[in-house]
Amino acid sequence: MDQVFTIDADAAGARLDRFLAGALGLSRAAVRALLPGVTVDAHPAAAGQTLVAGQVVAVPGDALAALTLPVADADVGLRVIGQGPGWITVDKPAGVAVHPLQPGERGTLLNAVVTRWPGVVGVGEGGLRSGVVHRLDVTTSGAVVFALEQGAWQRWRAAFAEHRVDKRYVALVAGVAEVDGVAGGVAGAGWREQVMWLRVARHRPARVEVVEPGRGWRCALAWRALATCRPTREGGAGGASLVEVALETGFLHQVRVMLAAVGHPLLGDGRYGGPTDAAPRPILHAATLTVDAGIVQDEPVHVASDPPGDFRELMHRLGIEA
Repeated sequence: MDQVFTIDADAAGARLDRFLAGALGLSRAAVRALLPGVTVDAHPAAAGQTLVAGQVVAVPGDALAALTLPVADADVGLRVIGQGPGWITVDKPAGVAVHPLQPGERGTLLNAVVTRWPGVVGVGEGGLRSGVVHRLDVTTSGAVVFALEQGAWQRWRAAFAEHRVDKRYVALVAGVAEVDGVAGGVAGAGWREQVMWLRVARHRPARVEVVEPGRGWRCALAWRALATCRPTREGGAGGASLVEVALETGFLHQVRVMLAAVGHPLLGDGRYGGPTDAAPRPILHAATLTVDAGIVQDEPVHVASDPPGDFRELMHRLGIEA
């Protein structure tokens, strides 16, 4: 379907290319690729022309759709760690985005998935989020699910919405965490539940903050310490801990913000108060995904991802063994 805009007084005087970039959420380069088919009052458009109130700008839908499709990129490594009818789970490296944000963008997991399974294009939300069931922060490593067929996408999304997916993370955090009154060495098996209300305080770069109940999104998780170490340079003045997190809800930066709020920011997470001499990124890893039988297929699904090299190497430097 074509996109049609009638220029109002606020947009009058703007350059066409800048107007389209804002209206469509595209880069200037992407807008230039669209311009051959764009019309203003049914006449061919020029990139630098100044818009006048009342003019009608039309963008051909087929050109826009083609522009917002993910492109194949065979240079992106793809390690499949789980697979079932119409879906795959891949091991996401830290520093790699799950999907593109701009047309023509490469280097994401979805670009690699398109290379091997071109039929993923159009699945789920389609476009630059084709096949994406859930996401991880760019700096987070671990297990990510992609649906290759629409039916599988719907089943996985329903499982997430119904909280039938057990998502477990591991993280290295500042401070010697106490569980059941025990600190140091290998901690007990007790879990500590946390409920907080979060909101996005800034978008670029993203920052999330804790707010009063009812003024943001209710977010919940549980966590426990698996092992701790005494104070070291890498761990900061108060030592460090290896923690496991069971995530009930999914919100931007949720694990990072909520652990920081209870005094245990992630190592490497300067945005939320973690020591940055320990690592160049927040040390957070999506370790397992488990789904009960009957949600995705006849048998339960369990997928595990081992922590990457930088995670294991920092554990070694800290003297933490899990």
